[in-house]
Amino acid sequence: MALPFSERGATYIEIHKIRQFEKGLPFVECNPMLQGLAMAVTSKEQLAAEVLHEVRQPLLGLKGYLQLLRDDPARALPLTTMLSLVERMEHILGDYQRLTQQRPTERKPVTLSQVVEAAVAAFTHTDKSGGYAPAIEVAHEGEVMGSGRLLEQLVLNLLNNARDAAGSQRARTRVVVTRDEGYPCLLVADWGPGIPLELRQKIFEPYVSSKVANGGSGLGLAVCRRIAAEHDAEIDLAEPSAVSGATPPSTVFRLRFSQGAAKGLTRPKVLVVDDEPVIRTFLEEFLSRDVDVVAVAAAETALSWLKSGRFDVLLLDKNLPDMSGLEIARLAKATNPLQKVILMTGYPSLITAQESLELGLVDYLLKPFDDIREVRTKVLAAVATVEKPKPVQPENRVDIYEDNPHVARRIGDALEELQVPYKVMSEAVAGGDAPPRAVVLSWDFTPRSGSAAMAMARKFAPNAPLLVLTEQLSLETMIEALRAGAVACRTKQIPDTRAFAQELKSLLKL
Repeated sequence: MALPFSERGATYIEIHKIRQFEKGLPFVECNPMLQGLAMAVTSKEQLAAEVLHEVRQPLLGLKGYLQLLRDDPARALPLTTMLSLVERMEHILGDYQRLTQQRPTERKPVTLSQVVEAAVAAFTHTDKSGGYAPAIEVAHEGEVMGSGRLLEQLVLNLLNNARDAAGSQRARTRVVVTRDEGYPCLLVADWGPGIPLELRQKIFEPYVSSKVANGGSGLGLAVCRRIAAEHDAEIDLAEPSAVSGATPPSTVFRLRFSQGAAKGLTRPKVLVVDDEPVIRTFLEEFLSRDVDVVAVAAAETALSWLKSGRFDVLLLDKNLPDMSGLEIARLAKATNPLQKVILMTGYPSLITAQESLELGLVDYLLKPFDDIREVRTKVLAAVATVEKPKPVQPENRVDIYEDNPHVARRIGDALEELQVPYKVMSEAVAGGDAPPRAVVLSWDFTPRSGSAAMAMARKFAPNAPLLVLTEQLSLETMIEALRAGAVACRTKQIPDTRAFAQELKSLLKL
């Protein structure tokens, strides 16, 4: 009579172990007996074996607590923890049912750092942990779409794998939440005996294990691979150099999520382009607590990223070896006129500030940064900017905020040349009930000067093209005009009315 699958699998594995130990041979995946076993099982049988493997862990935890109660009936037991173990078994069985019915897992926003913390907490509650808690390093919070419970199980399996491989010698373990090529990534490293070279290629296959002496079944990593696939991720073995430290780890498991894992997330995305490694790395680490960051060194790489996806904000260094940050901004704006761009430069000039203003960049930041927190504030402010509501139908006029009669007259003459109605305001008041089609604003407007004048103009005409005129151009004036969303900043010297009229027509779309 044929044995049931679970008994048949156990028998094959136990016989294999005995024979291997008798011969003094390692437990290698190329053994014909195990190959035959792996080929014999059907997909449902494989799932059943995985369920038995997964249920065993919480079941052993419950057994341990009940043994404590038997030995000491007066002992207070952690009922909340015990209930969570029961719920975990319930979820595992539910997953088996879901998978046999070929239903996808529920996908919700999941923060990987929280997943790791929960897995480490569950690991330390087991008898086998000996109270040892793996170290956690969070370089990036990491947010993906998926099942937090399944991802927690994956991490827990990797921690159990490291513990079982070490046997009686407790191995140091570290879990790192980071990013790899712009996407969330988990690294689970241990300083144990390592994985034999002959097993590394197929360590994620069912019934492949290096832990026979410690009770390994060869199913834990197969479960990890299945969970990873359900979350648009890949799990593999990384080089020891992937985890920093004085002594490199012996084994590093890496879980890398793809673009598909981010579908459905609303977390903003920022592209940082800077050829200085220190600044690029610092900006990536500093901003990634709030937004997803892709940081690259070259313009060519940046343009490739822009072709493959959407970014809420571009943070560009002006001086790059292969192309100016302004040129990247120009190309990005040509494809997406609403693209928000912040330019950084250690070599500011009126010319590049004016180009930035006319391109519609949202900011122009000077290096070195006096306060790096300002960069974060500027990026988050740009990210938070929402699409403006549909504007009220403007009135066919241009509002001029200028209390110098001579300058106001020259602007009016140019608008008359274009046959465009205008209204001159010498006080901080709206030009009419309806907003104007454009605004010409004096930086030196007496009732409200400088940035206060631009805030006033934006209040009265939030969507109208804004031209700022100043007695003398300066970098400060140019940057403030850019931040206010002006189309340009010019001097008040108007030598030729007709030429100025054509400039107004072009800048203000008259």
